[in-house]
Amino acid sequence: MQTESTVVYTPTTQYEAVIGLEVHCQLLTQSKMFAADANAFGADPNTQVSVITLAHPGALPKANRVAVDYAVRMGIACGCEITRRNVFARKNYFYPDLPKGYQLSQDKGPICVGGGILVKARDFDGVVRDTTIQLHHIHLEEDAGKSIHDADPAATCLDYNRAGTPLIEMVTEPCLRSADEAGQFLTEVRRLVRYLGICDGNMEEGSLRCDVNVSIRPRGATELGTKVEVKNLNSIRNVQRAIDSEFSRQVAVTEAGGRLIQETRTFDAATGQTLGMREKESMNDYRYFPDPDLMPVVISDEWLAEIRTRMPALPRERYLKFTNQYGLPEYDAALLTDTRELADFYEAVCHETPNFKAASNWVMGPLKAQLTERMTRENQFPVSASALASLIRLIDDGTVSQTAAQTIFGLMVDQPDASPAELATANGLLQNRNTDALQSLIDQTLAAWPDKVEQYRKGKKNLLGLFVGEVMKKSKGSADPKLVNQLVVKTLG
Repeated sequence: MQTESTVVYTPTTQYEAVIGLEVHCQLLTQSKMFAADANAFGADPNTQVSVITLAHPGALPKANRVAVDYAVRMGIACGCEITRRNVFARKNYFYPDLPKGYQLSQDKGPICVGGGILVKARDFDGVVRDTTIQLHHIHLEEDAGKSIHDADPAATCLDYNRAGTPLIEMVTEPCLRSADEAGQFLTEVRRLVRYLGICDGNMEEGSLRCDVNVSIRPRGATELGTKVEVKNLNSIRNVQRAIDSEFSRQVAVTEAGGRLIQETRTFDAATGQTLGMREKESMNDYRYFPDPDLMPVVISDEWLAEIRTRMPALPRERYLKFTNQYGLPEYDAALLTDTRELADFYEAVCHETPNFKAASNWVMGPLKAQLTERMTRENQFPVSASALASLIRLIDDGTVSQTAAQTIFGLMVDQPDASPAELATANGLLQNRNTDALQSLIDQTLAAWPDKVEQYRKGKKNLLGLFVGEVMKKSKGSADPKLVNQLVVKTLG
């Protein structure tokens, strides 16, 4: 269904592009969509198949309730209307890695209808704006197997482990305006499915895949052009490259007087070009009809309400909370809401300290640096949120300096059972706030610089930093710099 055009401006053409996306997300269920076979990535070929997956005679499928639950979660997150009575149909087509000869999918009544996803994308003037990418629907289906072309030089090998894996397919309206919008949309889809815990979003493993539909027409025209589908793009960058490449190809064919055909193409990442695979099937070719072995799945009011109660706070909701309630800059809020784990950790720190900006700085800086250095996932933080909040409180009340806190943080990573206060005390990192001791150091410093003292008293006030720095050196960094500053000013008169 194509209802709206999207414009791609280039300096050499007078064409606009109509772009839509179909995004497939493998669901993180323990078993497959219609069988009890294990649903796990990386197993030996053809070890996760059963008579149901292979459609042996008499084998009866049964819908996976958790997969339905996950699809509804995504629909709620996208503001979709949830279809209550869901029927699965047989989509008939031959392909070697489709062992049944048909795919169980949804035809007339997708589980989620409408809705959209808000993204920040760059417009034609280079300005980043909020744009809602409208969804046509989200439907449930099962995945096909996998053809492996490089395992045997003389044959194509088939691995049916993936066959039957539950998928949601998200179909957008053709309302994307650029390759940048497509990239931002996919980034937000990946963030959403990870927040919801329904898909790991790993495009390199094929658990998140994207097909792109592109057509062109003269700019300002209303009649739609011939749509071409580019299949199975495995990275966000390649989606963007494929859109730009296919748009340019269609313009070149049209301007040369050629005729575009409705076809399926693939994208060669090495050359940056799309290549023809086959002519595109029409909907009639699939011969959809309701599967006679599957009862309709009815989502009751109680089931839908229970799913809603388990919905986590989503990225946009948290972004607004971090900017409005916590007063963070937009940059901080965007980074902290990038993953659910990071947002959870930051909020846990904020529950124990009111210094929200300091918490943001520590999480975005030293904490993320540790994760990168250790190459650990963001659910394996090297320090607890409570311990980090304790360290921030030590800085705020003047117990330790910012410099000492960096050292203490490193000690916390290596000694997670010790509190920041214990580590500061044991390693001599407490700030010296003894005014008598500090006054002695100040007197020694000023006595050593009589000419500078005279210059200061004659109006050269920028020498204050010199005096404070010398006192800090004498204290080996243990002095409270604010207190030192106050005492030096008072002593100089």
